[in-house]
Amino acid sequence: MGLAVYAGSFDPVTKGHLWMIEQGAALFGRLIVAVGENPEKKTTFSEAERVALLSESMREVDIAGVEIATFDRRYLVQYAGSIGARYMLRGIRSGADYEYERVMRHINEDLCPQITTVFLMPPRHIAEVSSSLVRGMVGPEGWEGTVERFVPHCVLEAFRRRGSAMDQGERRPF
Repeated sequence: MGLAVYAGSFDPVTKGHLWMIEQGAALFGRLIVAVGENPEKKTTFSEAERVALLSESMREVDIAGVEIATFDRRYLVQYAGSIGARYMLRGIRSGADYEYERVMRHINEDLCPQITTVFLMPPRHIAEVSSSLVRGMVGPEGWEGTVERFVPHCVLEAFRRRGSAMDQGERRPF
């Protein structure tokens, strides 16, 4: 079909993200997963850590043929146009997501009418999973058993390392 972009902050990457990437890789001739910064969010992992976790996560589930890139300080649709993408891939998990994505789709069309937004809805068992939800579950006793259902193994290990660093006096919040 052509070049598509699937973007997010991926802080952290979840199994829902991986499902979207896998579907996008199957649908499009080429898929670029673009890691961006959301100025309204304080990230847990640095951009370099998020890129590394994405790469490792895709190897864990054997998703090949996907490129990872970063972009910042520009609209996603403008980034997509600058790399020659014809499609932007977006996920819809809920009615709230739908309303937000519907508005964004129309704004993006006003900015770059040559780029089509394609929506996918994840399966029920991962439909409610978000990076924010995962971050919120980290910390209380037994969190690992809950979080491991929603994230790749490398992300669980990254959270464990982050917790160990905090136990040793490092002041990096989850």
